[in-house]
Amino acid sequence: MSTSPKSEPSARPTRRRFTVDQKLRILSEYEAAQTPEARGAVLRREGIYTSHITHWRQKRESGGSAALDRKRGPKPDPHAREVERLRRENERLLKRNAQLEKIVEVQGKMQALLQELGSKETAPPSEPSRKTR
Repeated sequence: MSTSPKSEPSARPTRRRFTVDQKLRILSEYEAAQTPEARGAVLRREGIYTSHITHWRQKRESGGSAALDRKRGPKPDPHAREVERLRRENERLLKRNAQLEKIVEVQGKMQALLQELGSKETAPPSEPSRKTR
């Protein structure tokens, strides 16, 4: 007896996700329901639990509808963006510093060369050397 591949459950079920509009619609329907039976019917129809309602209410009250759209996972480090900006700026300044050091080094060599050439021009000419055979 073999089972068809379509009847087997998937290896990893997908998590249901609700958009902000869906969450707000469900919350308004749930809160508009007059009886516990009507609220239960909303929960059954949407396939959610009261914990979802509680969580969504807290999110809505703490930050409005934008808070309902936040993604799961670790919260971003508030200082990470600033640290990354400072790291990039530091790299840029280190490169600039290296360039400026090279410029100063070349200028120093140019100055030494000019002084050497200037001292040769002002010095009295030396007698030419005689070659002996």
